[in-house]
Amino acid sequence: MNRIITAIFALIALISLSACSPEPGTKAWCEKMKETPKGEWSANDAGTFTKYCVLGNYKEK
Repeated sequence: MNRIITAIFALIALISLSACSPEPGTKAWCEKMKETPKGEWSANDAGTFTKYCVLGNYKEK
């Protein structure tokens, strides 16, 4: 029973946290990444930033 309750809380926390992050490639995400130190970016973040933010081709929500 404890495992089920823990799993439910973990799932709720995961859903809550993922809803707060802007989708990669959107204008909001680009603004967030401009404020994030480059050392904290992943290789995927850098590629997505170049593809959408540098060229100004933002994704629509």
